Amino acid sequence: MQTDRHPGRSSARRSRTILAAGLLAGLLALSGCGAGDIASDSSSGDSKKAISADERGAADTAAGKTAQDPQEAGGSSAERKKPDALPAGTHVIRTATLSVEVKSVPKAAAAARSVAESSGGLVAREETERVDDTHEMSHIVLRVPQGEYDAVLRDLTGAGKLLSRTSSAKDVTDQVVDVASRITTQRASVARVRKLMDRAEKLTDVVALEGELSSRQASLESLLAQQESLKDRTTLATITLDLSEPETVAKDGDDDPGFLDALGGGWHAFVTMLRWLAMAVGAAAPFLAAAAVLLLLGRLIPGRRPGRRAPRAPERSESSSTPPAS
Repeated sequence: MQTDRHPGRSSARRSRTILAAGLLAGLLALSGCGAGDIASDSSSGDSKKAISADERGAADTAAGKTAQDPQEAGGSSAERKKPDALPAGTHVIRTATLSVEVKSVPKAAAAARSVAESSGGLVAREETERVDDTHEMSHIVLRVPQGEYDAVLRDLTGAGKLLSRTSSAKDVTDQVVDVASRITTQRASVARVRKLMDRAEKLTDVVALEGELSSRQASLESLLAQQESLKDRTTLATITLDLSEPETVAKDGDDDPGFLDALGGGWHAFVTMLRWLAMAVGAAAPFLAAAAVLLLLGRLIPGRRPGRRAPRAPERSESSSTPPAS
């Protein structure tokens, strides 16, 4: 039977083995905790990434719908030529005034209505009147989508001879943003007043809060009306069209004068002659009156001279009565 010659070495080996096993167990425990924390962090990070990805997807979807809306309203880009797209969030009010000379106002007005309706717009106002019972004039106000503004202008300009054209574009983005912000603030203010009314117990407090609520609601309604007006003017452009016929069309039937024209011209000449004769007589009347007075005096004065020579008359009678000598 053999005995261990070095008992101290064996005990040292056992202690080292036990220590190594304890260290290994501790490392395994620490690694397990770290892995759990990492796993939890990674899972929370993945959830956050998923949420942000969903938000980006929703934003991209909304942007895609916004970009597709003008195409749905105005048709495909291949059918009609589109103007340069405005930056996102830009609001512009466009207006134009056209004056066009056409051969037939009723036909041109019907064509203008058709162009506006086919583009998705409408006729806001139309006024037609007859001038001198010979030709017509028409005043039409059209509202068309912003995307069809340039195309409708080209169609209306090509309907006849362009006499004048005026167009303008006004950027109201700042005004739109300001009104929207004020509406949000006013709504929050109205909500706060309503909460205070629910908590009020005294009659005087209720009456004061009701007056304040009425005032703030009136301001909110005014802001909402401004927002609706801005939305309407930035969504639909306004085109004012004036249609007229050339003046030569009205005078085509009056080129050859007739009997009534000759009679009217003769009567006009006769009245003019009488007027000038009356003026001439009126101007000569003082001279004629003076001449008549002088003539009358001249006739009266020579009539008195034979009376002065009356005594010589008997002498002539006696000499004339004496018979001649034989």
